[in-house]
Amino acid sequence: MSTISTQLRNFKEPTKDQLTHVFFSIPEMPPVPLKDTEKQGTGDIEKMEINAILSLGAQEVEDSYAGKLHLLPPYLAFSSLDRKSVRFTLPLSTVRRVERLNARAGVYALSLSTWHGMKIIVQLTSLRPTADLFCSLLREALKAELQRGQMKAVKGFVKTCYSEGLVSPSGVSDNEREDGSLITETKDGCPPPETEFHGGLGLQFKFPGDPKKLREASKIKLWTTYLKNHGRNLTLLRYPQCTRLVQVGLPNRLRGEMWETLSGSIYLRYSNPGVYDQLLLDIKGTNSTSFEDIEKDLHRSLPEYAGYQADEGISALRRVLQAYSHRNPEVGYCQAMNILAAAILIYMSEEQTFWLLEVLCDRLLPGYYSPTMHGTLLDQRVFESLVTRCLPMISDHFQAVDVQLSVASLPWFLSLYINSMPMVFAFRIADCFFCMGPKVLFQVGLAILKINGEKLLQIQDDGGFLNLMREYFASLGDSAHPASADPRARAITRFQELLLVSFREFAVISDETILSERRKYRNEIVNSIESFSKRSAVRNLKTLGRFTKEQAGFIYDALYKAMCEVPPPPAVAPPPSLLVTNDGNQERAETRIGIPTFQVFLSEILTWARNEKIVINGFQQRIDREVAEHELIDRLFYFWDTSCKGSLSFQDLVSGLDGVMFNDLMENIEWFFNLHDKNNDGYLTKDEVLTLSESFLFIFRHEIGDAYLGAVSKFMTNAFEYGDSLLPQQTSSETGATGPQGIGHNQPYLNLATFRMVVLVDEVLESFFETDLSASFRLEPVPDLELPPASSGFLGDLWSNIATQDNRKMFNRLSDELGKTIGKHQVIYRPTIGRFTKLEEPTARESLISPPAKTTSGSSLNSVVASSSSSTLGASPIHDNDPSPASVFSPMPHLKAVNAAFMERTPFAIDDAGDDDDDSDLDMVHGEDDDQVMDEVDAFLEAHDSGLTEADKEVAKDLLHAEPVK
Repeated sequence: MSTISTQLRNFKEPTKDQLTHVFFSIPEMPPVPLKDTEKQGTGDIEKMEINAILSLGAQEVEDSYAGKLHLLPPYLAFSSLDRKSVRFTLPLSTVRRVERLNARAGVYALSLSTWHGMKIIVQLTSLRPTADLFCSLLREALKAELQRGQMKAVKGFVKTCYSEGLVSPSGVSDNEREDGSLITETKDGCPPPETEFHGGLGLQFKFPGDPKKLREASKIKLWTTYLKNHGRNLTLLRYPQCTRLVQVGLPNRLRGEMWETLSGSIYLRYSNPGVYDQLLLDIKGTNSTSFEDIEKDLHRSLPEYAGYQADEGISALRRVLQAYSHRNPEVGYCQAMNILAAAILIYMSEEQTFWLLEVLCDRLLPGYYSPTMHGTLLDQRVFESLVTRCLPMISDHFQAVDVQLSVASLPWFLSLYINSMPMVFAFRIADCFFCMGPKVLFQVGLAILKINGEKLLQIQDDGGFLNLMREYFASLGDSAHPASADPRARAITRFQELLLVSFREFAVISDETILSERRKYRNEIVNSIESFSKRSAVRNLKTLGRFTKEQAGFIYDALYKAMCEVPPPPAVAPPPSLLVTNDGNQERAETRIGIPTFQVFLSEILTWARNEKIVINGFQQRIDREVAEHELIDRLFYFWDTSCKGSLSFQDLVSGLDGVMFNDLMENIEWFFNLHDKNNDGYLTKDEVLTLSESFLFIFRHEIGDAYLGAVSKFMTNAFEYGDSLLPQQTSSETGATGPQGIGHNQPYLNLATFRMVVLVDEVLESFFETDLSASFRLEPVPDLELPPASSGFLGDLWSNIATQDNRKMFNRLSDELGKTIGKHQVIYRPTIGRFTKLEEPTARESLISPPAKTTSGSSLNSVVASSSSSTLGASPIHDNDPSPASVFSPMPHLKAVNAAFMERTPFAIDDAGDDDDDSDLDMVHGEDDDQVMDEVDAFLEAHDSGLTEADKEVAKDLLHAEPVK
């Protein structure tokens, strides 16, 4: 059984709107569809962006920043000019009041009050008509949110966020330990009151690491101050200070909420209340192959953490993974998803983890956790390219000693470094990843190689590479400069050095760099994956029959092209069987095609299953190919469907073709007879004889001359004559004449021996069954399919919109009509057999109508058709034993690396939860000043440009005291 996916061929470059949604972490689809039709109309609010200057209402808290304000209903978003200093994404339902300020002449400013009492001042710097239009659209969008009732949902939702209690006067520290976990029992032995806010397993089983070494108390103080002034959860404003705090490391108790806020999964959870609970109800009592795979990996998911040594942790992980696989059946479950989900569940509730997992798989790391892992393989190719560019000596050495970089780097990317380094450090990389995007994975990976550059130049094999990386990750908590005389230098750890190199020396690696490199290598990766899938599909065939592996590969190519043109229904698992065996060989889902896809497939390999015509109209000369439709093709489909499933698998196609392509004369006659013997009783009825004659006429429809038409006419005459002669004779009582006994049209009439005799008396039909029938099935190489072109600027987009398949067809129709008008339109159909073709070829192009059986030169019609952009496709042959060239990207080392890396995770002592009663001297080292927590990132943070002149800053400052327009 094999599953053939054409999903990679459906990839399209993201549009500008989609990139904007990704940048602001906004879900692509509207959160909740409205039931009322009148309300639905209000949801179609136009999107708009406008130049603006952002200021916070609280004076002296933050500088003003110039940028763009985006209205993306139901969200309002802002980004500074450099797209990294300041940004926010506000659900419109959190905006409580919008007022226009009475400011200087020519200044158009709005004051926005949010749910958390924050005052945001936005100065619209575009022309007055543009500002008026933006305000009008904003008013309509706010009205739509009010009608949807979404504003009422804010109050209940924010209660689930820990930050609400953190900034409240009462606080939430009464029943918390220093690391953020909850105290399960009070002094009097009574359980503490239940909390409304969401949290992960760490609340019960403690969080990894020593809270004193992680300076949890100082981080909580800094974040409390920031959240009071800059909003929280749904209304968080991301200023430069936010990025600094994230790079220092999020406090344990706040990490889960900040992950979902920074990634945007909080908006999915907010707009889809109750969806996760409903999914759990839907999957209750069900089973699938994904569920079985999940069960195998549950106890291999961070087993060193106490939460996954208990039923509570394992059950929570099971529910999250099963719910996600049920919601996204195309992805289902992929290896390494268990590691991610297990890590996230330490800090987040099940519902939070579920939505973050969806954002990870769909937006942040697309294609990473799919059956083909194409996203992972693509980013590995991008990473190799960046290593070649930034660290050429290491790249050259790896090529010289044949060390695969992906052996180590693929698990880094796939598990966000969680499976490779101590969790306390991997979670800090995850903090930066959710805040700054996927580029962090590349920056950290390059920094790891650069820091270990001298040692990497000494390794000679993959084993040495892995051992070196393992030793380095185990020492991340050690001093980077142990021999230094400066105590501050000795206090810098290797992990701090890693972040320093990542964000300072590799700051040049931007989101645009990653997108550009992905476009560059996508074709290479897709072709490599498809070639690997092709070899796997051929290898998994139960039998090749009389085909070679190369010929089976040609069948696969034709099938794949047909599936791209007419996608079949998704592969489904077979129904559960009452008979359970112990051999472990359970049936898996397989790809099966229906009649529409089969017609396209057959047209690729069978000459009489397609219509090929040469069109000459005075303006152009082209070859058009059309899929032929006839009852014979449908009959062939069901003839090959031996399992009576109403669809065909790859194995069915191979077996069916094997039953006709290698036959001799007698075998072909019998095959054609059985094809038309509907009830398999060894006889053809009169109706079936007529149907068989129609099949002959369909096959010979484009043959030149009367030879084939005469042969079919002669066949019908002889068939009925010989058939009548074999019937019992009877004498008429009225006339006394003797004749065959009359039978019904559905009664047995012609047996195989008689049919064979009728065929052999005609030279044309005998020749057809002897050579032409088998020869009409042609397995030929098909050139590689091309992916949709990547966006290449305005001219490239314009050309891609013009040069579409529909526009080409329209141009062809127009030129044909013009050709008919001037009398130069000519259509010549190519014969499917061509044995008796005598027509001379047109002088404009050679070998267009020559007999295909006698043509071997490159100018034959087969070559012309194969070179036409609109006719045939194909792929390279399969050579399982041939080594791949060094320049060809192969997914095999990557897949092996995944299997090896996720079988076992190295436990690190530094991840052990600290004891609250342990008196540490770290407070003496770090001092009492909370600001010292920020020292480790000050060295690599860049200065942020507000994009404003001094005069602009003065205007923005005046707006802080402006009164609303009455």
